[in-house]
Amino acid sequence: MRIEGKEYRTIWFENNAVKIIDQTKLPHQFIIKDLKTVKDAIKAIKVMEVRGAPLIGGTAAYGMALAVQENNDTEFIKKSAEELIQSRPTAINLKWAVDRMMKKLSGINSDQILDIALNEAKEICAEDEKFCENIGINGLKIIEEIYIKKKGTINILTHCNAGWLATINWGTATSPIYHAHKKGIPVHVWVDETRPRNQGANLTSYELNEEEIPNTIIADNTGGILMQRGEVDMCIVGTDRTLSNGDVCNKIGTYLKALAAYDNNVPFYVALPSSTIDWEIKEGKDIPIEERKSEELSHVEGVDENNKIKKVLIYPKKSKAMNLAFDVTPAKYVTNLITEKGICEASYNGLKELFKK
Repeated sequence: MRIEGKEYRTIWFENNAVKIIDQTKLPHQFIIKDLKTVKDAIKAIKVMEVRGAPLIGGTAAYGMALAVQENNDTEFIKKSAEELIQSRPTAINLKWAVDRMMKKLSGINSDQILDIALNEAKEICAEDEKFCENIGINGLKIIEEIYIKKKGTINILTHCNAGWLATINWGTATSPIYHAHKKGIPVHVWVDETRPRNQGANLTSYELNEEEIPNTIIADNTGGILMQRGEVDMCIVGTDRTLSNGDVCNKIGTYLKALAAYDNNVPFYVALPSSTIDWEIKEGKDIPIEERKSEELSHVEGVDENNKIKKVLIYPKKSKAMNLAFDVTPAKYVTNLITEKGICEASYNGLKELFKK
């Protein structure tokens, strides 16, 4: 996708380093950063220089390649895999990618191990890009159906950033929006700011602006009244982990949006690649929910009058804060899941029918 008219992916390998867009600096600064060691990759995931389940998976895959490049000793590679998996607990793509890399590298002691690692990481990223493109093609059908009936601008509400910045390209929730825009269907996006890290305001609106798609940032609690007023035609969100029963774990606040949509008969869709499906955990209550530093709540970042990024305290100094990063939306509130294979009911039978293998 585009930034200042130039095409980018979110991650690539060049000159013995993994290149990423440092998302902690967006939208105020566009910085391409080098990851040269597996520790660099782990830090990038932890501090959210890269974020979004698919991109975390891609970064973890390249992190494994960096580990091989650094030291192809079997124990070092195994330890690196364990540390990568521990860097963020909720997004299932991370473990999926590391496990896939370990399976590919298992038993290989030849001089070709680095090439094999790099090729597999590139393949994981290429797969995700294609999956996200297909999610868009499948989700476009839903937007087209609404457009045929409405014959006017389609208002879509999103939460957090499930755009191309959260994947390798296209995004999950945004992919149908990008495809609709490219086809000439008028769309407007209500962008939840998504406290506490403001990924909606800082990232989703930023990338939609670059693609010249009309969008409006709203406070996280505004979606409900917009739905009551009939100003939301559909919701599309991403997911960090979706269980085989259709329960969806996503950025904190998603559950409340699903409840509002359900109460106002607004269709609520979740877009995801198959790598985000957890076939092992059976109930939402068993998903590990990441709790991040309270500083993300108590402080906000912005640009001052000298165009410098500054962090400021907004809470009373003695106040405590709890910062849960994700919540779980029960399947009954999800209209359908949009995947690279097609659209299905948010249920075991629905997913199993699409992913028979």
